[in-house]
Amino acid sequence: MNKTIIALDFSTKEEVITFLKQFEEPVYVKIGMELTYGAGLDIVRTVKDMGHQIFLDLKLHDIPNTVKGGMKNLAKLGVDMVNVHAAGGIEMMKAAIAGLEEGSAGAKRPLCIAVTILTSVSKEAMNDQLGIPGDVQETAIRYALNAKEAGLDGVVCSVHEAKAVHEACGDEFLTVTPGIRLSSDSKDDQKRVATPDYAKEQGCNMIVVGRSITKSENPAETYRKIERMMH
Repeated sequence: MNKTIIALDFSTKEEVITFLKQFEEPVYVKIGMELTYGAGLDIVRTVKDMGHQIFLDLKLHDIPNTVKGGMKNLAKLGVDMVNVHAAGGIEMMKAAIAGLEEGSAGAKRPLCIAVTILTSVSKEAMNDQLGIPGDVQETAIRYALNAKEAGLDGVVCSVHEAKAVHEACGDEFLTVTPGIRLSSDSKDDQKRVATPDYAKEQGCNMIVVGRSITKSENPAETYRKIERMMH
């Protein structure tokens, strides 16, 4: 199983096709807001037709009925994983699963994971701006337990919370970790970041890597290098 998800931080279909043609093997990619809003949902079909797995990272967060309807339609795209914001609450997350099952029409539904605290949010911002007391890990665990109760498959969390999430929710509960950089790369706008080696040590099931691969001189080789680190 691929443990490295490549963040396709592009804006056009042409950029994506050019990039993915560098890979001989199927890879796991993340299609987020930038690409979806730039190229439309047809980009999902294009990437699927090229044989790759897709984490559709649109972070649904709305009233339960709206999220259920959205997920019902996303399930029809044949993506492999989708997500919601855990901050939407247990009923919203249950509605997401119901929508995915309905949209999958008897086929295996996409995995559904919940975003805990964004890796760009520091403890100070969480406390002072969001009004959530305590430290980030406490909130991440609380959100993860809610996601498990709602029937979700795992969470998006920082590498620094992954071990605690597994301790609280079990080894089968997925931890998908963004903010991963090779040691030679800059942190950019993310505060809580780590290397692939450290992510593996902390028990992260899957990591999301963007610029370290997409800006690499040889993206395919960098991808394979990171995959080897994670296995």
